[in-house]
Amino acid sequence: MEWEHAAPGCDDVTVLPDGHLLFTTRTGVLEVTPAKEIVFQYKSSSEIYACQRLPNGHTFVGECTGGRLLEVNPAGKIVHEVRLLPADAPGDHMYMRNARQLANGNYLVTHYGLDLVREYDRQGRVVREIPARGGPHSAVRLANGNTLIACGDRPGGPRVFEVNPDGETVWEFTQADVPDVHLAFLGGLHRLPNGNTVLSNWLGHGQFGKGPHVLEVTPDKKVVWTHADHRTMRGCERADPGRAPGR
Repeated sequence: MEWEHAAPGCDDVTVLPDGHLLFTTRTGVLEVTPAKEIVFQYKSSSEIYACQRLPNGHTFVGECTGGRLLEVNPAGKIVHEVRLLPADAPGDHMYMRNARQLANGNYLVTHYGLDLVREYDRQGRVVREIPARGGPHSAVRLANGNTLIACGDRPGGPRVFEVNPDGETVWEFTQADVPDVHLAFLGGLHRLPNGNTVLSNWLGHGQFGKGPHVLEVTPDKKVVWTHADHRTMRGCERADPGRAPGR
């Protein structure tokens, strides 16, 4: 381990082009420099499992229990809000996990407790819905227009699957494909330029110490490498690629 910063309840972390780290802190978002100086902060009363730096310099935030998708400017002011649930009927702990704003301005949201991935437009209207049995935690829109989804440990998971725009599953990776590697809860994922997929394997819910934290698999489902450091960390949920490791 080369670097460390306190991040209680962290579920989403990205290394930005300038080397800063942007990450969630259960009920907030922090951006810190490698010297651990805080340069951006957003605080909320909601559980937060998603944050993303947008091309315009604003920060996207997905509020789980608040049921909101937010765009926050560098000063911490909310400049755009999409309310997915009424203010008097907010979500619960299971409502939302990771979310991303897409290049077209829409939002891709994993509804963990509903076993659904939904794409919303800027006004919060559902434009697409993908069933995701197993508890979807993360979803990414690939360059070819397909959607790659990682599911946790609800019935039907853990698994990762890829669906095309017609809703057809064109690739799937499950425990049956790697009987010698314990999959507990596939939280995060990233498709590499060579077609391989990097997965984070969260070892919560009684699975601490029982499998690798991260693994890379090929399109034909061969394991390239795994990483586990059970002395340093308990679980690894989601991390976007970058130049430096985060915890």
